[in-house]
Amino acid sequence: MSVLKAIFSAIGKFFVYIFYPFRWYKIPIILLVIYLLLTPVAMIYYYDFPEFFEIEEKPAKPGVVFTSTILRLGDKMMDPWLPNDILFPTVFLDNPQNFQLGELEIIRYTIRMMRDKLSRLRTTDIIDENCDKAYVYLSNDPKRWILPSAESRFQRAFAELRDYQKRLATDETSFYARADNLFELLDQYNSLLGGINTRLSHAPRDQVVIISEETAGDQTLEGEKKISVKVPWRKIDDNFYFARGVTYGLRHIMLAIKYEFKDVLELKRSTELVDRIIELLNLCQYEPLIVANGKRGSFWPNHSLELMATTEDIRQKIRSLQGMLQD
Repeated sequence: MSVLKAIFSAIGKFFVYIFYPFRWYKIPIILLVIYLLLTPVAMIYYYDFPEFFEIEEKPAKPGVVFTSTILRLGDKMMDPWLPNDILFPTVFLDNPQNFQLGELEIIRYTIRMMRDKLSRLRTTDIIDENCDKAYVYLSNDPKRWILPSAESRFQRAFAELRDYQKRLATDETSFYARADNLFELLDQYNSLLGGINTRLSHAPRDQVVIISEETAGDQTLEGEKKISVKVPWRKIDDNFYFARGVTYGLRHIMLAIKYEFKDVLELKRSTELVDRIIELLNLCQYEPLIVANGKRGSFWPNHSLELMATTEDIRQKIRSLQGMLQD
């Protein structure tokens, strides 16, 4: 008890010294104390992840529901945008930031496909102006905080998408929910998930050096070499939460795909496969107390490998869905 009394007494004397008597030269110290007191409160408040939402399956012009889903994802992602914080206490966080960067990545992939394929009947057609501007604005550096800030650019991107959605509702533009467009859209998602899986697979501590696969299968080239893939311990949770952000966004986009491409999926008898992909994406959203990085066969889990097992299953089923679309 005497130790606690001494500690509280020292703290009390410190605050008395700071605030009484007041002196101008104490202002920086006062501001620093306020900042240090605010930091844990802000970190707890902003350590949050969005919940699932369901799409509004009501009669609408083709593409309206798909675009609305992207906009809802964007609104949740921007409330607030954390990766470019400089002085605010959230700068000491990193998990919500990496989750948001994952959401941004899946949205970028989707907007690029909307610009290049989904909004055009043929590749010789003029690129939709709203989709093009949205893609350009979303390509801004997500960590830029001024001149221009990431938020300002992303908000303009979503404003362009809202204009595109309005034009869809009035038949001024189009959304082509064809099997070939869905195939290419899924191909982009498979590519993104493949990169995520590679980052997750390098997490185990015994995974330090591997043989590259750059020339594997190429009869004209040879020269496989060993490359370092060791992931620093501080990056393990970054990759984990980035993957969670991607799969969170993909879960909702797959719901929109199920609605917009309903006729194609029913024709190919693949609706149940889409439902299974969505179920697996739901399983990707779990929050371990700490992202552990145990060795294979050890007592401690390796959450990166656990998540990779699910995302790889998702990739396999997306490939199966692509095969069904081609039959």
